[in-house]
Amino acid sequence: MGNRQEPDHRQEPGRQGPDRRPADRFPGLEQFAAGANHVGGALRPGTSGRKHTIVDPATGQDVLTYELAGPADVDAAVAAARDALPGWAGATPGERSEAMHRFAAELDARAEDLARAESLQCGKPLKLTREFDVPGTIDNTAFFAGAARHLQGQSAGEYSGDHTSYVRREPIGVVGSIAPWNYPLQMAAWKVLPAIAAGNTIVLKPAELTPLTSLIFAEAATAAGIPDGVVNIVTGAGLDAGEHLVSHPHVAMTSFTGSTAVGKRVAELATSTVKRLHLELGGKAPFVVFDDADLEAAVNGAVAGALINTGQDCTAATRAYVQRPLYDAFVSGVADLMAAVRLGDPFEDGTDLGPLISHAQRDRVAGFVDRARSYATVVTGGVAPHNAGAYYRPTLITGAAQDSEIVQAEIFGPVLVVLPFDSDEEGLALANDTPYGLAASAWTRDVYRAGRATREIKAGCVWVNDHIPILSEMPHGGYKASGFGKDMSSYSFEEYTQVKHVMLDNTAVARKDWHRTVFGDR
Repeated sequence: MGNRQEPDHRQEPGRQGPDRRPADRFPGLEQFAAGANHVGGALRPGTSGRKHTIVDPATGQDVLTYELAGPADVDAAVAAARDALPGWAGATPGERSEAMHRFAAELDARAEDLARAESLQCGKPLKLTREFDVPGTIDNTAFFAGAARHLQGQSAGEYSGDHTSYVRREPIGVVGSIAPWNYPLQMAAWKVLPAIAAGNTIVLKPAELTPLTSLIFAEAATAAGIPDGVVNIVTGAGLDAGEHLVSHPHVAMTSFTGSTAVGKRVAELATSTVKRLHLELGGKAPFVVFDDADLEAAVNGAVAGALINTGQDCTAATRAYVQRPLYDAFVSGVADLMAAVRLGDPFEDGTDLGPLISHAQRDRVAGFVDRARSYATVVTGGVAPHNAGAYYRPTLITGAAQDSEIVQAEIFGPVLVVLPFDSDEEGLALANDTPYGLAASAWTRDVYRAGRATREIKAGCVWVNDHIPILSEMPHGGYKASGFGKDMSSYSFEEYTQVKHVMLDNTAVARKDWHRTVFGDR
């Protein structure tokens, strides 16, 4: 196919100018002068004695320097959550629902601030934050406002004949959650909303790189009348604030989204205090194209699915398996479309792809690609533009072996690997041949092939003739090394509630028949 690394003569992303100062891109930065923690309904500084600077990944400019939270700040946030728990757990479902409907309205009023803050700290194009991250979060909030009134349980009944049994769903208590940097706003929502809808209180630790939208989110909760202490944010490093939160004796549940390696450490810490645990971990999503697929749709879907959020998505299409009759045309079509994707300033119209989250992440992605050159072909991309930002060009790789690093490891960047297959059995076997199982897609016009793929691919979500869409009403979570438990949907209440069986005697008889098994048959 040849290498398609044609020079790009357009203006390189990352150019400097007066309109690219952080304060111009997001005028609300001054609101964080009080600190990067939201505890008991108010912003406050950290007390770790260590500073952290948020950097705009599109320009390399400093955005905000703040003091990180330490263990003492986590203790304060947990104490605030414990104080708020009896009142919030004791509120009626209708009262919690009404507060969360107001919360959705407050988020809607802050939509542009949320979009601009998310684009600034993450490098996401504004069209992505305005059309995906922020509307999805508002919709999720509205969904859980309704779901708060519909906690499901088994119908009451006389299952033993002599007793009435029913099931209660009760809050677990204080939840300690850790969210990642790739979708800071949405992941904050996915952690906070089902927890508080079910009557829990929460302490959320966002990534140090991207706390801004989590703080705006918590401020909107306070403005909506959600009681102080129900939603708390502590922004600290994982090794002190994060580990202290997970192992805290007064935290009853931990929810973590991030890498599988860190997830294992979280699980180790959580088990020391026998916490409820919810893990949404890494992914390496297969994209299986059968020979009867709509080729144009598959090409478009592969490029969009691989490049969304600059590939920093655990459900991103990363491994395309294409049945041999379509393989060459698919590779050519994807290469051409990738080459047309426009890198640029996230705040400028016409930008399709922003930078990676940091220069360190860009270098990590480049390392995977550079190592792959010894055993595979880089068809297009595989280079970083010469600018101040953490950009990396959309990259297509062919010729790699199934057991190679580029196929098996989670890269978390704009890189798609394409491999051919012959039989349907082979394609599905290859799709399952990684430790991960978060998401996958199958591309075919044949209903029987589609049905087989959805049955046999071991993943928490299998799309047919699409890749990436998520819905508030549907669960999100993985198989295998991608973790366990569900975000979004009514299924998430299974993560954030205790199920209690209540059994009432209906006989009013002092001596039950079963008592004879204990003190004789007199």
